[in-house]
Amino acid sequence: MTTTPAAATVPAYAAPTPGAPLERTAIARRPVGEHDVRIEIKYSGICHSDIHQIREGWGEGIFPMVPGHEITGVVTEVGPGVTRFSVGDRAGVGCMVDSCRECDHCRAGNEQFCVRGSIATYNALDKNGEPTLGGYSTHIVVDQAFTLRIPDGLPLDTAAPLLCAGITLYSPLAARQAGPGKKVAVVGLGGLGHMGVKIAHAMGAEVTVLSQSLRKKDDGLRLGADHYYATDDPETFEKLAGTFDLIVSTVSVPLPLDDYLGMLSANGALVNVGAPEAPVSLNLLSLIGGGKALIGSNIGGIRETQEMLDFCAEHGLGAEIEVIGADGINAAYERVLSSDVRYRFVIDASTI
Repeated sequence: MTTTPAAATVPAYAAPTPGAPLERTAIARRPVGEHDVRIEIKYSGICHSDIHQIREGWGEGIFPMVPGHEITGVVTEVGPGVTRFSVGDRAGVGCMVDSCRECDHCRAGNEQFCVRGSIATYNALDKNGEPTLGGYSTHIVVDQAFTLRIPDGLPLDTAAPLLCAGITLYSPLAARQAGPGKKVAVVGLGGLGHMGVKIAHAMGAEVTVLSQSLRKKDDGLRLGADHYYATDDPETFEKLAGTFDLIVSTVSVPLPLDDYLGMLSANGALVNVGAPEAPVSLNLLSLIGGGKALIGSNIGGIRETQEMLDFCAEHGLGAEIEVIGADGINAAYERVLSSDVRYRFVIDASTI
């Protein structure tokens, strides 16, 4: 246990105004408190939601904004009340850094549904009214209750995207009991979708990828898909009618929901984890006819996120990544928007 340090100024990359290119800057990290850990960040994933928020696609943002909620690193300092971590431990931070901890959802381990609102890792205000600043930085200070243990079997670079992409797909797959005998389709083979394929395959489900084209078919099959279909083929929806127990949509563009619901078997579910900026339409008869469900899924609570990390370590699952230097962040954003990444950019924090 180390002595609690004073607040520190550390390098970071931030967008100074909405939609502006990210630039190198310096930010202040709070002193390590009673139950805090200070993490030297090694890697930080680039999530499409970083782009949405910088460009205010989901609403007004807080600027300057330091994105990043797929964070892995090493604990360098701990507060005097910390019991879960020691200096030198491998640690991670995902999409949230606090919650009320008192409501029914928080007590049940579903902090992401906190009735007072969980506190996001960036683009939010903490309990003191200070803006939260994310993982495009060299260090971060987080309460131990919202810090994850990275198992030794997971490399820190390929583990970083698991803190968002991994848990975002693991949670609905686990909730709907994807496994042997279940037919699961993943819509979109991107940063989220490729982890959905890996996780569903490891759970034992029969996995199908539904993508706009067959361009990534070889990758999909290599990652664990049993089947791969192009949705730009009008025959696909008819051919697969009534096929799937579960469809998980990972894309951030509006889908023709009625067509996708038509591919579900009776009592099947279409789970949406992608967050389009525009509204979507739905004919309720598409649900009623087969007793089908249209579900939204967020991330997962801290307990489930740790469960996901342990599952991935057990099955040797990590993200498919391209490691970049911090000076390549803005170019990486444009490539994400062009679907030109297979399948997650990860920033080497030593370059910040």
